[in-house]
Amino acid sequence: MTLDDVAAEAGVSVGTASRALSGRGDLAPATRRRVLAAARVLGYTRDPAAGGRPAGAARLLDLVLGSYHNAYSDEVTAGARSAAAAAGYDLVLTEERDTPDDDWPMRIRRRGSAGVVLGLISPTASQLAAITDAEIPVVLMDPQAETSRGLTSVRTTDRDGAFAAATHLADRGATRFAIVLGSPPYRYGRARNAGFREGLRLAAPDADLVAVQADWGGAAAREAALPLLHGLHAGERLGVFACTDEMAAGVYAAAAATGRRIPDDVLVVGFDDLRGARWLTPPLTTVRQPIREMAAAAVTALAQAAAGAPLPPSPIVLPTQLIERGST
Repeated sequence: MTLDDVAAEAGVSVGTASRALSGRGDLAPATRRRVLAAARVLGYTRDPAAGGRPAGAARLLDLVLGSYHNAYSDEVTAGARSAAAAAGYDLVLTEERDTPDDDWPMRIRRRGSAGVVLGLISPTASQLAAITDAEIPVVLMDPQAETSRGLTSVRTTDRDGAFAAATHLADRGATRFAIVLGSPPYRYGRARNAGFREGLRLAAPDADLVAVQADWGGAAAREAALPLLHGLHAGERLGVFACTDEMAAGVYAAAAATGRRIPDDVLVVGFDDLRGARWLTPPLTTVRQPIREMAAAAVTALAQAAAGAPLPPSPIVLPTQLIERGST
């Protein structure tokens, strides 16, 4: 199978096919994807000697996130950077931009990255193919979907952490319960929902549980929690589990707006243990997921793969821990 065959299959010139496969030149993403798909269908593998930087030629690892400059991404970056440095690699921060012409997989191919960590994003099949067809190993960190498409993933014990939150709220004397769920319902959100319900069923089988939806943000969580707090009767204590610390902060705002006191009237547990959790008033009880350690584990797996070790076939799972503070 030759480059001419790939060009004919994709309906482009040989020169365009060559640039697409090597990651060189300014091509429309759709054209590049068409050439890569044609090469995959025909079973064509480009000889690195023909041009383009082969995977792993540079001691670089890529970290791809949907956004940076927030508390979660800061933790991920810190853990990934430390592990990369320890393994003798530089870390490249790549942001997935929500634009049709964003061709981040080809930028990774062009620089010959030794491996890629994809964090909290859902790459398309063609984006993944652009990376894996170049034999660049990929590890998913906290994948949003249940299936990992055969790729190694790193995650935490979402269900167990939420189970512990339910048990803790019941032990602290909550008489009613609410869970603030994120929408869309990603894999980890569904696991936290299931774990909380299971824990509450065992700790307080006759308890009243209300579920409200927010968009994973604090402002939406505030609006969702307001009716619950307005309807709280004298002598009741509402135990709220928010599926992220940011949504827990929204519950704090709703409590302030309705004159409810934390933890006297409302007990709140979050999930993440980001740096802002301890600075809320009162400090937030939360389920800590080891974000830095998860990022480090993903990078370490890639560095070992670059040295010839196989990537783990099953998910790398790190445990959560309930951190008790003043909100309960």
